[in-house]
Amino acid sequence: MTQFALVFGRAIDALGYLFFVLAAILAIVALLDWAVRTRRISPFNPIARFFRSSVDPLITPVERRVVRAGGLPANAPWWALAGVVLAGIVTISLLRFIQGQLLRLAALSGRGPAGIYILLVTWSIAVLQIALIVRIISSWFRISPYSVWVRWAFTLTEPILGRLRRIIPPTGMIDFTPLIAYFGLMLLEWILLGFVR
Repeated sequence: MTQFALVFGRAIDALGYLFFVLAAILAIVALLDWAVRTRRISPFNPIARFFRSSVDPLITPVERRVVRAGGLPANAPWWALAGVVLAGIVTISLLRFIQGQLLRLAALSGRGPAGIYILLVTWSIAVLQIALIVRIISSWFRISPYSVWVRWAFTLTEPILGRLRRIIPPTGMIDFTPLIAYFGLMLLEWILLGFVR
């Protein structure tokens, strides 16, 4: 298992390098496309014609979203670059998290039932904490609780938050129950793992 985790780590490193190269190339393309769109490069230039025929169709979906959000179409290449960089960071972070969990699984599997108990408790608490974070962030962006992307977080956390709201009512516009639930889950994990460590 540890050998697999090390190979997995090397694959993550290679993917990180690939994302870096892709972001660097996209930065150059975004700069040139922005220069074409803002007429810093003549529209009759061969570079401008190439970008209008080849690159602009790829950036059109991003441009539509930027315009719908009230932005300038000329900024679409920069938003595309930001999307690729953000996707790379999230992907690498998620893969590093999985690698850490694989190493943890390998280390705790040798402890028998106690190791399995530790894994179940930590993974269960971690899923609930991630669901709380997703729920908080979705409230900042006013994402519907019925959206496919966040429905799972509401389903997992509402039993906890509903009970807490009966005890601690919201104060004005701020609801402190997710924060209290997050730290309560940390305390619960500490209590449950105190028996086996």
